[in-house]
Amino acid sequence: MEETNKYYVKLIYSKGSKFDNPRILNKHEFNLKLKQQQLSRKQKGSNNRIKSRKKVGFVHRKITNCREDFLHKLSRRIVNENQVIVVENLNVRGMMQNHCLAKSIHQVGWGMFCTMLKYKAEMSGKIYQEVDRFFPSSKTCHVCLNQVGSLPLDVRFWTCEKCQTRHDRDVNASINLRDEGLRILTSGTGDKACRPDVSRSKGGRKKSTTALSVGLLPTLTAKRERR
Repeated sequence: MEETNKYYVKLIYSKGSKFDNPRILNKHEFNLKLKQQQLSRKQKGSNNRIKSRKKVGFVHRKITNCREDFLHKLSRRIVNENQVIVVENLNVRGMMQNHCLAKSIHQVGWGMFCTMLKYKAEMSGKIYQEVDRFFPSSKTCHVCLNQVGSLPLDVRFWTCEKCQTRHDRDVNASINLRDEGLRILTSGTGDKACRPDVSRSKGGRKKSTTALSVGLLPTLTAKRERR
């Protein structure tokens, strides 16, 4: 088992593709800090304080626009390339209580991303399926379905004791989520966002000729920062 050494969030495709969090807040953090410091030095009620407060608002708007632009483009790509989209139903609010992880989780905007996936899937006549957060996707071998007892967050690669298959923790979990989502759909026990009656506009995109289903996993990697 191999370990890593920092906190970050990324999205994993069941095909093996990985989309890193662009960390948009980090790119504008220094500018935001500078504008907030300038605001704190202005006299309350003055015109300069009003101007400075607007500058802080502009930076916040820039961060929001960049995040939404990235999420819109990525969600549109995923919906266009797949017929079935399976995601993990995470307790984002509970995860935000961890002060070590809150910033990374906030930056990635997972709740907003899932909302975009869902309504875009509805509009395109695709299927959106959520898998329960307690499903052991990371600890289950997708080859032989053997389940390990414990798998700490800092372990990114592990070998199945039964079939000796070496797994990338993230890719293995996304494959398990995809398979579990398809199982739920075929058994008829899950709610799905499906609009097969939606008509495509004349200028619409062509139907996907790639994979029919995809499992998406928001992965939180725990690392210790080296100073």
